[in-house]
Amino acid sequence: MKIAMVGSGYVGLVSGACFADFGHDVVCIDKDQSKIDRLHDGIMPIYEPGLDALVDANVKAGRLSFTTDLGEGIEGAKAIFIAVGTPSRRGDGHADLTFVHEVAREVGKNLANDAVIVTKSTVPVGTGDEVERIIADAGTKHRFAVVSNPEFLREGAAIGDFKRPDRIVIGTEDDFGREIMTEVYRPLYLNESPILFTSRRSSELIKYAANAFLATKITFINEMADLCEKVGGNVQDVARGIGMDGRIGPKFLNAGPGYGGSCFPKDTLALLKTAEDYDSPVRIIEAVVKTNESRKRAMGRKVIDALGGMDAARGKKVALLGLTFKPNTDDMRDSPAIAIAQTLTDAGVNVVAYDPEGMEIAKPLMPEVAMAENSYEAIEGADAVVIVTEWDAFRALDLDRVKELAAAPVLVDLRNIYAPSDVRAKGFDYVSIGRV
Repeated sequence: MKIAMVGSGYVGLVSGACFADFGHDVVCIDKDQSKIDRLHDGIMPIYEPGLDALVDANVKAGRLSFTTDLGEGIEGAKAIFIAVGTPSRRGDGHADLTFVHEVAREVGKNLANDAVIVTKSTVPVGTGDEVERIIADAGTKHRFAVVSNPEFLREGAAIGDFKRPDRIVIGTEDDFGREIMTEVYRPLYLNESPILFTSRRSSELIKYAANAFLATKITFINEMADLCEKVGGNVQDVARGIGMDGRIGPKFLNAGPGYGGSCFPKDTLALLKTAEDYDSPVRIIEAVVKTNESRKRAMGRKVIDALGGMDAARGKKVALLGLTFKPNTDDMRDSPAIAIAQTLTDAGVNVVAYDPEGMEIAKPLMPEVAMAENSYEAIEGADAVVIVTEWDAFRALDLDRVKELAAAPVLVDLRNIYAPSDVRAKGFDYVSIGRV
């Protein structure tokens, strides 16, 4: 089957490459000429482990191609996926559907055969209805159906998530959409991946509800970590204890500096706005959003306390290890590191940072932060070393070398990747999350 993927960013490129790897003929379309040129040259616009090799293999096999011409790209495609960005709209926090609507209009004007149009982008409830109206108003004479098919890809593990999904959600209102989507996902169906067919509106809401629930788990365990510090508990033991309950599960119960990334912040906010529009407030999510935002700066203050307080911290140097919102990605969107660094620089602290993949993107977001070539360069002369992102490269630091290079033996571990007894045995003042 020919598939057209409109949008060659994170979701579109990963999905397109994986579909091609299943044997479909995939064309990835993007209006950014420089991005398409780089893809033709084998240069990925994002960092995702294994993506460059997957793209290269399928380009060479003739199953994956790239173009800026939407009309040419969608010609003959039975499934046309919309995988463009839906960022938070400035001013009110609603999902900005400008790109989705623009693609719908272009598809409507250029549709040359019967096809299913699939919203892969994360969109509010009712977007499929509007996409359907836009395409119909464009005057197409061909049969089409609009289907919702949300993505559930984790950055850093996206290829595995696509090929071995927990579930595939498909929201469709007619048999034509169901027939084509069954054919699209036949390779996964044969692997017994669960496929859930729902109404289109239910499918659109599932994506937001899932992300909001996971954000709630993260925020809950972070608050439990704060309580553990007050009462002398260990949040890792608490997380294990509650995670062993099959009704709760162990995932997303790692205490840390707060969630970030491309999905949770904007999706929780978009869900709030949808709930407001329908006069059905989701007060738990309201609290989650507020608590998570305040936590990020609170982590900066935690570092300041480790330096001896606001007065003592001024003029000191802090090494930040990890800038991206999670490891194995170069994504800096809503990363806790941004707020932490800002809190420190506002207090007169000099900040030097190192991240294995995110520094080029981080530089314009953190103009007052110096970037180092490696972990130990950042640590040299630092009055405190702060682990913000749990990259593998930070899990086995040479603590003797760290102590020798640093101006003071202070380690603030915001991801709890070290055992307190081991670090303190090396003579460090060690601060972690939810552990005393």
